[in-house]
Amino acid sequence: MDFTNLLATEVQTFINQNIDSDINKLLLKKSPFPNVTMQEIVQQIKGKKVAQRKFPFLLNENIIFPPNLNLEQASSQSTAEYKAKDLKGKSFLDLTSGFGIDAFFLSQNFEEVTLVEQNPQLIKIVEHNWKTLHRKANFINQNLEEFLEINKEKFDIVYLDPARRDQNNKKKFLLEDLSPNLLEIEEHLNSISNRIIVKLSPLIDISYLVSELQNINEIKIIAFRNEVKELVLIIENKPSTVKQQPTTISCINLESDEPEFSFYINEEKTATSEFSETLKFIYIPNNSMLKAGAFNVISEKFGLKKLHSNTHFYTSEHKIENFPGRILEVEKIDGKDLKKNDQFNIISKNYPLKPDEIKKKYKLKDGGNRYLIFTQSINGKEILRSV
Repeated sequence: MDFTNLLATEVQTFINQNIDSDINKLLLKKSPFPNVTMQEIVQQIKGKKVAQRKFPFLLNENIIFPPNLNLEQASSQSTAEYKAKDLKGKSFLDLTSGFGIDAFFLSQNFEEVTLVEQNPQLIKIVEHNWKTLHRKANFINQNLEEFLEINKEKFDIVYLDPARRDQNNKKKFLLEDLSPNLLEIEEHLNSISNRIIVKLSPLIDISYLVSELQNINEIKIIAFRNEVKELVLIIENKPSTVKQQPTTISCINLESDEPEFSFYINEEKTATSEFSETLKFIYIPNNSMLKAGAFNVISEKFGLKKLHSNTHFYTSEHKIENFPGRILEVEKIDGKDLKKNDQFNIISKNYPLKPDEIKKKYKLKDGGNRYLIFTQSINGKEILRSV
């Protein structure tokens, strides 16, 4: 694939000058360049706009961006950088390279890097971009199964991000429905590396993963600004003489000041919660914690009381620092205390009314710095206002 025409100075200048132009209007115009279509130009504009928020390291000259689907499926720079922490070794293999964002960061401390991608256009784009950014790798345009069939090498790290959509673009979550099917190639992967890293959908069930896959050392639940983006499995193939430890669950909320929180998966089964009416402080776990299902572990580890068996809010009389979530000092109020046009961030958990219904009922405005929590404790329904 030749990118010469698209990388011409005048074409790149036109692209940069139209970053904020209306895409739909541009598509109706004729391209000012005989060898570059307006569709190609618009695709580069879209890519640059995605890069601004998702992977700013690619906002360099002479970078080529792929179609939208590849941009959407690529990891963000923030999550890729986090996954790369403490990774190093001699050889790194990415079996599902895609746009190469994860591989770029995860492989930065490895001597030999191999990227496998079955899409010929995409692997050419990745190869061009890596050379532009002065990074070396072996770029292999091949089906993953075919590569595994003929490969004779072993690698320190094998990484893969299975496709999670079928031929009709519908999302898939079971391991056997992913491409590749992890259950089918698990043994083969273990034969070429003692450490396999797998990126999965944030919607996949954790207990299901542990029951289906062997040797999961750690499951990282990675959120970005409290939105869970991905689950990452660390699978370690240890000698039979080494006792397998219980799977660790690690909860991470990037772009926040909240600490990471880790626990063994079997700890939740044995942990218990004490229950209480609302005390002076309310603790709202971040979404990575909620995804982990660490409902009783939170109570035990931080010495907090739970409001209700179905309310995953916690409370204490004295403030506990370093909690992985939001901490609010609150007071109990009656609905009659609320005034028309009062402004709050409204939270409703284990309560009959949703936030929009609450706003309508009490004629409240959304936003501001104060919080209003509608929930339920062991004493019944409660309305809490942040102090």
